Amino acid sequence: MKRLEARDIKDINLLKHYRIIRKWACKNNNLNDAELELLIYLDCMEYFSKQDFKIGTYSYSWDNRRWNKLLKEGWIKVWRHRNRTTQKYNIYEVSFQCKQLINRMYRIMLGEEDIPTSSRRNKIISGNGYTDKVLTTAIYNVNNDKKR
Repeated sequence: MKRLEARDIKDINLLKHYRIIRKWACKNNNLNDAELELLIYLDCMEYFSKQDFKIGTYSYSWDNRRWNKLLKEGWIKVWRHRNRTTQKYNIYEVSFQCKQLINRMYRIMLGEEDIPTSSRRNKIISGNGYTDKVLTTAIYNVNNDKKR
């Protein structure tokens, strides 16, 4: 198997539209940038503990409520409960909902799928403010870019 190199990632333009895709994912799923990127980090780990979560949050601004919000809103779920004898702590995984969102972001980055442009499926398209209008134009540009 050939090892993936930096040039390969550049050639497929993987990160070309990352910012617009991230803004779309955050706005439509009630997440902020730090939460989404943290979920991507945790998805790469498959199973994790709360200590792994704390290690992952070192590069983001401190938010004491982040863990509880992600757990309560269903982005993180318990994979194995602790039982106080042999398992000393819970093991977690990202939820199916989270995996679907991250996979969809990857498909959009690779050009296999477009960002939705209906106001029913995309809150940004309704254009409630200047930022939304600018992002709407950027979304149309991403969808029209066939070299992504």
